[in-house]
Amino acid sequence: MVLQQHNKPKVTVIIPHWNGMEVLDPCLRSLAASDYSNLDIVVVDNASEDDSVASIHRDFPQVTVIENSENLGFAGGCNVGLRHKQSHLYLILNNDTTHEPDWIQHLVDRMESDPKIAGVQPKIMSAQNPKVFDYAGGVGGLMDVLAFPYALGRIFTTMEEDDGFYDSPRDIFWASGTALLLRGNALDEVGLFDEDFFAHMEEIDLCWRLHNADWRIVNAPASKIYHHSGWTLPPDRYQKKYLNHRNNLMMIIKNYPTAYLAAVLPARIALEGAAFIFSALIRDWKRMAAIVMALAWNFTHPVLLLKKHLEAKKSRQPYAASTTLKRMYGGSIFYQYFLCQRKRARDIKE
Repeated sequence: MVLQQHNKPKVTVIIPHWNGMEVLDPCLRSLAASDYSNLDIVVVDNASEDDSVASIHRDFPQVTVIENSENLGFAGGCNVGLRHKQSHLYLILNNDTTHEPDWIQHLVDRMESDPKIAGVQPKIMSAQNPKVFDYAGGVGGLMDVLAFPYALGRIFTTMEEDDGFYDSPRDIFWASGTALLLRGNALDEVGLFDEDFFAHMEEIDLCWRLHNADWRIVNAPASKIYHHSGWTLPPDRYQKKYLNHRNNLMMIIKNYPTAYLAAVLPARIALEGAAFIFSALIRDWKRMAAIVMALAWNFTHPVLLLKKHLEAKKSRQPYAASTTLKRMYGGSIFYQYFLCQRKRARDIKE
């Protein structure tokens, strides 16, 4: 699995893992079948309670295993792996994925086409329904000015079938951590994942920081993988809803310049209120509680959020805020989806 191809750059694959060898096993076997063999595979085990570590050592002896003493989440697990190996290219990969044999080569080719590209995402399909894009990122992530993330092929809970419309490579705003090829020296410049996110939206935060440092994030639709979305944390879990709402607000406060934040944050909080009312109407008690607790967390951590905001300001390139803003959708995806009933990224009107 670690055979060398000296004409190809080595790719260090970082797989954070917590329980569920039954899903990690097909992922590692799929990687072994890749036609890109210059891989260095690292599984970061977040204190699994099953026999995952023993199984990896037994069945995949060429895979490096790092054992954490506690669950550091997706962000912390990835960072442990990123710090463990120095590499030109890192491939962050979910443990619940399988892949087409040529998928890594397409990612590397796209990365190597421009030294300003910092991140590349493949086409992510649903493992349960391979004709449909996966919730975790479709063919690449976009974001509106109120920091609502959506994707080519997926808006909120509406997933499109792949009819080839999104097959042209393009720049995107964020690349999904489900499968994300990263350039090592770009990470050296902007830093690793923010571990306070624990899980969910840490990759969007990282991509935002990369944009502010004048790097590009792109997709590679010729590269295709399949994802069992929600395996580690199912979508109906309170913790998932809570982390999504909490981290989205934290990301806004952290990354928007103060002048923009004064306009964006009140509108974003108002939409949180609208989401709370809608959740009440459909009796989604978990989301209602998640919204309240997410707002409470952000309001009760002003010192931490101010520190993050000031650190982001120091690392932001001159004029990067306006450039980054132009890479966002200038309207509201919430308005387009719920009020205009535009359910596909291709139908969103500027």
